[in-house]
Amino acid sequence: MASIGRAQVLGFRAQQLDRGAAVEEGGRVVKVNRGHVRRLALTSEQAAALDVQGHAARAMWNLLHAWWTWGGKGRRPSLQQADDAIRQARKDIPWLADLPAQAAQQVLKTYVRAWKNCWEGRACAPEFKGRLRSRMSVDVPQGRDLAVTRLSRHVGQVRIPKVGVVRFRWSGPIPGVGRESGRVTGARLVKDVLGWHIVFRTEVEVETPAQHPGPAVGIDRGVNVALALSDGNDQHHGPWLRPKEAERLLRLERKAARQKRARQPLQRTSNRLHRTYDQIAGLRARAKRRRHDWQHQTTTKLAGTYGIVVVERLRITNMTRSAKGTTEQPGRNVRQKTGLNRAMLDEAHARTVALLEYKLTERGGQLLPVPAAYTSQTCSTCGHRDPASRAGIRFACTSCCWTGHADTNAAVNILHAAGLGRVRTWSPTPEGCEASTTRRAA
Repeated sequence: MASIGRAQVLGFRAQQLDRGAAVEEGGRVVKVNRGHVRRLALTSEQAAALDVQGHAARAMWNLLHAWWTWGGKGRRPSLQQADDAIRQARKDIPWLADLPAQAAQQVLKTYVRAWKNCWEGRACAPEFKGRLRSRMSVDVPQGRDLAVTRLSRHVGQVRIPKVGVVRFRWSGPIPGVGRESGRVTGARLVKDVLGWHIVFRTEVEVETPAQHPGPAVGIDRGVNVALALSDGNDQHHGPWLRPKEAERLLRLERKAARQKRARQPLQRTSNRLHRTYDQIAGLRARAKRRRHDWQHQTTTKLAGTYGIVVVERLRITNMTRSAKGTTEQPGRNVRQKTGLNRAMLDEAHARTVALLEYKLTERGGQLLPVPAAYTSQTCSTCGHRDPASRAGIRFACTSCCWTGHADTNAAVNILHAAGLGRVRTWSPTPEGCEASTTRRAA
């Protein structure tokens, strides 16, 4: 296993800063960027105006993508050329002017950033945004244009370009508004099944936190146990949908399939099918909100308890790849793999780690990713590796005969991989069930 020394770990902890934070001179104050989501209370005219802007922003992205990729891979247009192309498009296509000029410029910035993420290996190449598959969004890059004020205990208002003054639900404090310290640097308008929301981008200056005094722990992310901890303090959750809601979702999905089969080729989607799709999206959004709530509560508790958290460096995209195969070499157990992929994606492990990372940093903690290879096949007691030792959720070492939960065993191995647990000093021979001796890492 790859190991990291204790002193090096503590050095990492002292040096790491929150993602997107900038340290001022002296190293004591950091500027932390956060997003605060609030639900807008729009009138019918305001909602229609925002829908027009959302469709214009999506069309601007698609036109920019077509213009950018025209001419093959060797073509590399400059930002000035792209900016000129956007200005010309707003003159030639009247309805593109419904999108504010600053929002159009932000589409260009987001598109260029997407290509940089692709070139640096952090994401896939940008693609066209479909009308039904993509989520509508409009950016307001300047915070001074928003004029956020609080009207009452539960109501606030904000000024949106080309829409007017809009009220929103005040569900919590916003930095830079009222007596709250900080400032609002911008916002992003996003539409989901519940309607339009506004995400305020804020910046707050905070002092660098002291070193977290909590212990170290390894976490194995799975399906049977959501978060298995090396100290046995596992984190579980129930189904995101209640039984009746799950039955209704299945009934609506079958209804949508029947309505889709009844549609003639090239025929426009009926209003009834659109209504069924909206009902399905509502139930799935409810499950998503419950998952986000559980993730926030769980990661807050873990970040307050532990000083160092070690997780596997998982490649979720590769793990959830389809097993259908090709016509010449068809896959096996395709339906079982499909169900496993759906269950893994439903856990949203990447988002859990992202939440845990910034919450640990705020409290002076440290998140350490380690290689995930063989952590589920290795005995955490004697260090013997054998795929036959694991059978489902039970781990029974074929060398030392230690038995336990497979996810807990993997969590302990993850902690060992960071050099923070016990280190194996002697391995027994394959015959017999003699236990090995271990010692604590320095």
